[in-house]
Amino acid sequence: MPWNYPIWQVVRFAAPALMAGNAGVLKHASNVPQSAVYIGGLFTRAGFPEGSFSSLLISSRRVADVVRDPRVTAVTLTGSEGAGRSIAATAGDVLKKAVLELGGSDPFIVMPSADIDAAVQTAVKARMTNNGQACINAKRFIVHQDVYDEFTRKFAERMCSLVIGDPSDPATEIGPLATETGRRDIIELVEDARAKGATIIAAGTDNERAGGWYFTPTAVTGLTPEMRLWSEEAFGPVASLYPAADLNEALKIANGLEFGLGSAFWSTDTDEVDRAVRELQAGAVFVNGMTISCPELPFGGIKRSGYGRELSMEGIREFCNLKTVWMA
Repeated sequence: MPWNYPIWQVVRFAAPALMAGNAGVLKHASNVPQSAVYIGGLFTRAGFPEGSFSSLLISSRRVADVVRDPRVTAVTLTGSEGAGRSIAATAGDVLKKAVLELGGSDPFIVMPSADIDAAVQTAVKARMTNNGQACINAKRFIVHQDVYDEFTRKFAERMCSLVIGDPSDPATEIGPLATETGRRDIIELVEDARAKGATIIAAGTDNERAGGWYFTPTAVTGLTPEMRLWSEEAFGPVASLYPAADLNEALKIANGLEFGLGSAFWSTDTDEVDRAVRELQAGAVFVNGMTISCPELPFGGIKRSGYGRELSMEGIREFCNLKTVWMA
């Protein structure tokens, strides 16, 4: 499980799995060992039988051996595409069930009938939640040309107004990124786009601040396919904006990547909404809202964003074996 939501991500897989009668073994991200230890005893304290859930404080090099262990019957991973490919290969080699929730570059489509002010407020929240470090953050904002200028102006103004500072301060809206590597990756994506002709309409400065790897919330327009930011996931406070002539073009841009985790569609036109729900290539479509994960809704993606589902009844059934019984 990953570091960005070190408790919720674990509960998201463990609760349905244990409800189905399984035991769970966690290999958490190496930079959150205290969360791993805490969760390791959480289920026992909650009344589950001893041994129902445990954490392994091991390196990633030893994960393949755990997956191959005959006592392990299935595996689930939330993480990067590279980690997902590795786990899928190992699980496939020993014919074990796998659920993978990987990266995303979620589209956020805004049509002319939408409430633009509400869309802007939600769009900024959808992008900046957890300092932009979530797989289901909205990352690509695809806006109909009739409202593109208004949306872009208000979006940039709100981005620039965000309070950057100490994450322990209640007034802070944007804190530092989790790692130096993550900050460097964001800088490289933005600078690559800038060098190839993109326009920075909000922030874009490389802020050095004491006590963390900060990066100023940034919005980028004028993106083209040769720019890395067009096709790669930006895991930080960087938003990409795209004008669309009509719904056809908006859907083409949205579906043009090999990611397919979540999506958001803003419109009050029922025909547009029906079409978007049918045609958006994603594991979820949120209409006039932002993508979230909550216990009652199945969660997961398609294409390079993974396969299988967590949460809800679908999440429980992922780790059940169906048995047919016929009696004369």
